[in-house]
Amino acid sequence: MVSVRANCASKTPSSSTSPEELYRYWRNFENLPQIMFYLESVHVTSDGRSHWIAKGPGNKPVKWQAEITEDKPNERISWRTLPGSEVNHIGAVTFEPAPGNRGTIVRVEIDMKTCAGPLGAAFAKFMNRDPQQEIHNSLRYFRQLMETGVIPTTVGQSAGRPSGTSKKFDFPMPEPTPNRQPAFAH
Repeated sequence: MVSVRANCASKTPSSSTSPEELYRYWRNFENLPQIMFYLESVHVTSDGRSHWIAKGPGNKPVKWQAEITEDKPNERISWRTLPGSEVNHIGAVTFEPAPGNRGTIVRVEIDMKTCAGPLGAAFAKFMNRDPQQEIHNSLRYFRQLMETGVIPTTVGQSAGRPSGTSKKFDFPMPEPTPNRQPAFAH
């Protein structure tokens, strides 16, 4: 069996949210699919153990069991996958106060070993599933959610189109005349 190694490390710019609040959100692993869009679900199965399902290459489900190996409240959570998982990795997330009392720095480190082989790794990267990029995006979404309560998205919005791509929708708007409301106003 050929394995692929991905050593990932990423950090957010300083978040204005406290380490305690960030830790509390992350420690409830069932929250993580809200910021890690590649995750389908996470279910805590027992004290310190959880079952994870992610979208793999071609949106094929990839499943693993994980256990917490270190839990320092408000500072650090470390984990590892259990034997028999489709993906083997160890990782940690740390929450540290930023210099000058300017918020919190969140760091994620993952050492991943997949059983997909080089073809699987190349396909995953082609399908925009580069682990480093996924973690970077997840941390960005995490910061946005924790600071604003929402993750801005364009999902469901029109993408817009350049004029002239369809004559059906290209028509000039009438110019408003003085002392007269535009035709579309009520």
